[in-house]
Amino acid sequence: MTLLAIKYTEFKPCPSLSATFTAKKKKENQCSTKNMSTSPLTSVSDSRYFQPNFLEKVKIKVHLTGLRYKNTVLEKCILASKKNRRISLLKTRATKREQHCNIEHLKDRNQQNWVHFVGVGGCGLSALALIAVKQGFEVSGSDIQWSSFMDGLQQAGVRLHIGHSTLNIQSENGSRFPNCIVVSSAISEDNAEVLHAKSIGIPVYKRDYWLAKLTENHTLIAVSGTHGKSTTSALLAYVLKAMGDDLMAVVGASMPQFPGGNVIWGDGPHFVLEADEYDGCFLGLSPYIAVVTNVEWEHVDFFQDEEAVKTFFRRFLKRIRVGGHLIICGDDVGAHSLLDYTSEGSKPEHASGTMSVTSSDVDGYNIITYGISSTNEWHASSICPNSKGGTDYVLYHKGQPLANISLQIPGAHNVLNSLAVIATVTVLLQGRRQVHELINSLKLHLLDFIGLSRCFERIGKIHGCDIYDDYAHHPTEVYFVLQAARQRFPSMRLVVVFQPHTYSRLAVLKDDFAVALSHADHVVVTAVYSVREAGPRNVCGKDFATSIISSTSEYIPSLDDVVDKLALEICKDPLREIVILTLGAGDVNTVGPKLLHELQKRLCIA
Repeated sequence: MTLLAIKYTEFKPCPSLSATFTAKKKKENQCSTKNMSTSPLTSVSDSRYFQPNFLEKVKIKVHLTGLRYKNTVLEKCILASKKNRRISLLKTRATKREQHCNIEHLKDRNQQNWVHFVGVGGCGLSALALIAVKQGFEVSGSDIQWSSFMDGLQQAGVRLHIGHSTLNIQSENGSRFPNCIVVSSAISEDNAEVLHAKSIGIPVYKRDYWLAKLTENHTLIAVSGTHGKSTTSALLAYVLKAMGDDLMAVVGASMPQFPGGNVIWGDGPHFVLEADEYDGCFLGLSPYIAVVTNVEWEHVDFFQDEEAVKTFFRRFLKRIRVGGHLIICGDDVGAHSLLDYTSEGSKPEHASGTMSVTSSDVDGYNIITYGISSTNEWHASSICPNSKGGTDYVLYHKGQPLANISLQIPGAHNVLNSLAVIATVTVLLQGRRQVHELINSLKLHLLDFIGLSRCFERIGKIHGCDIYDDYAHHPTEVYFVLQAARQRFPSMRLVVVFQPHTYSRLAVLKDDFAVALSHADHVVVTAVYSVREAGPRNVCGKDFATSIISSTSEYIPSLDDVVDKLALEICKDPLREIVILTLGAGDVNTVGPKLLHELQKRLCIA
């Protein structure tokens, strides 16, 4: 058997499963392999594989990888062959040169360029897939189950697959393959599609790399923080759009007022992005403005402790462009600790081309604080509930009252979120409009914002029962949403259905969860929603339910049984005023609609 390494070869696509082409040694190859890293069994450029007794032209039938650079096919493979013998590719690893294939090269080409997204059902990757469609890519994606985000992708023409299979990354007749694959942080390295793509030389990008390339030529406003980043980024994008800004935006939750769900597509320079700390996803970004809402221990499966979380946020702040801005909640202890760090004078890790001389701060960016405390540059005072079920407050800037602000969305946490938006919009647009004109415009659009899906979302009302749902799955989030519920419904009985999200989070934060949930009148705890967790499960929903002391509680593992139990209790006194609030990041959001339907059926309401 003789080995032949096929170098980068000029090629015109062939529709058949196999293609016959002529391999020649060319000095003028468009993509030189001279500097490519090599190793035994993986090299495609090592000249020792070329045997002198081969003909100058050898016709070979090969399975094409479809990895194209302009008109060049990157045939990264080692072939075992004889003349006129049909052969197949040996599995090889992609080189660094291939892995760093810039997506700008893809964007310059026509619609035949194909990007496949693995884990496309999540809020983050679904948004990137939709943007790829807008950019002219052919787009496909896969996930283990259908999600609401996939509805919009299907309407946009994305080819979707349920389940992961190597068949998902090839055309129906097997003749074409994606130019690259983008992978969600939730996808493991042993995923079938990821392994197969790497084996045939298709570049595999993590979400953070794709985001960095997508945003690098924009004025990036990256909204980060352990909590509140979805609402803050959505509110910011909504306000800017309403004020005439032709921006792009990607938010980590569905926004009813966005035609694109969680995406705004525009041609302007501004890009609002919800910047996620999980898996270090935000560390490749180079924001002009970084917003930090708060910092505390979360994602306990990834971060060992709170200090590990802070370390990542400190690295993120070093990515702010020189002359940019850090807008940070001065009331939050974790966020404020980052300010102590910036004063130590550590050198920033600015992206290439953005580092020059420092501005007003040792790290080269301006710091703007916001909060309830009057020590912040932007702060709120005289906070009170309003007739719309939201919150009113007086806005102050540098100690001077500017305006009365009204929100539809309840809770002190949303006051903070709105302050972050006001500070950010003022920085972005202050050169174009007077401050008072900006604030007057902001007031109108802040009031019009109705919130996000799964953020204290109203499911429905029947007789005396109001049903709401929220994504809260951390003790701090649970506490704030319960306070918001109390604000809107101060005299009504509050029943919470809590679905713990992951065993690891519950094990570490169970005491804090118990304290937060004690603000409800009654708590129903369901079985833990586990997302492919490995390792011991030394805590369960039943044990946790008994630890909630200040409120009555019970353990009902099945969501269907929860619906039946609640429907039975409510039907005993349907006029009694009660709020049912479902909490969790899993599938507990199905309880509200099912309960509403069951009550309508039992109470004979059309």
